[in-house]
Amino acid sequence: MKTSDFDYHLPPDFIAQNPIEPRDHSRLMVVSRVDGLIEHRRFFELVDFLHEGDVLVFNDSRVIPARLLGRKAGSGGKMELLLLRQLASGLWETLVRPGRRVAVGTGIELSSDDGSFSGVYGEIVERRERGIRVIRFSDEAALEELGQVPLPPYIHSPIKDPERYQTVYSRVKGSVAAPTAGLHFTPELLRSLAEKGVQFAFITLHVGLDTFLPVRVEDPREHPMHKEYCELREEVAQELSRAKAEGRRIICVGTTVVRALEQAAIQGKGIEAFRGWTDLLILPGHRYHSVDALITNFHLPRSTLLMLVSAFAGQELIQRAYSEAMRQGYRFYSFGDAMLIV
Repeated sequence: MKTSDFDYHLPPDFIAQNPIEPRDHSRLMVVSRVDGLIEHRRFFELVDFLHEGDVLVFNDSRVIPARLLGRKAGSGGKMELLLLRQLASGLWETLVRPGRRVAVGTGIELSSDDGSFSGVYGEIVERRERGIRVIRFSDEAALEELGQVPLPPYIHSPIKDPERYQTVYSRVKGSVAAPTAGLHFTPELLRSLAEKGVQFAFITLHVGLDTFLPVRVEDPREHPMHKEYCELREEVAQELSRAKAEGRRIICVGTTVVRALEQAAIQGKGIEAFRGWTDLLILPGHRYHSVDALITNFHLPRSTLLMLVSAFAGQELIQRAYSEAMRQGYRFYSFGDAMLIV
């Protein structure tokens, strides 16, 4: 298995720059692992493919305003910071751009919306790999007001409403990118699913740095996964275990949910409660313990997300589905269309 096995060419026109309105009118490709059949629908038709007793599992993490702008104290050079995870009050692991020559002890003056100095300082206290620095900020409370919701680097225009990059059920602050499979759900669609007898469960996984990073090594097993905080509560673990025992389907809304459930499932027998950090890397050959179906978007080439989906559905089927998506003009990546793999 090589990283290049998961490469493909996507013309830029296929990358969705704006979300579809309403949310649930995005396209939905339905892919069967049993017979390889592919159907083309709209997302609001998801209700036709779910059954009474199915359990939809969502990631309720909410994107924080993690993008900060500033300038280097002294020289005035422009800097961009992406908050990754909080280590202590005022202390954050941060991706710094440009970061190659930013040494420990460097001071950063954070900017207000109008570009003026906000009065909040940051100081780099530790240098880590891949442009990551640990920064101590002078005012923890001001970071949320100064920050912007970060969009992926392949989206080139800002969105008018930052809530459009949040799921309608998000509640736990902590992600630096949205769990994008959930962006297609509307309150109306959720009501329709509930009326059909579909059950809902929620986990929390705060999406981190690896969402933005391609796999750069040719052997994907050598890719260093960034740790992400994950929480699967006891009552949810019991609910999912009961569904498995009764032969009801567990349907994950997004790859973050897959990673959370698989992390919980490999802790012991069945699906167990879990709270902590995960760096689980799922590659073809992985034996799934908890997932029966998956809702996901179309992912970047050479990404761990594409590898995870290929591990679930089979690499050949996913390659065929992606080729079909391009032939049919599907929209790719965060604001793009969705796929239901059953």
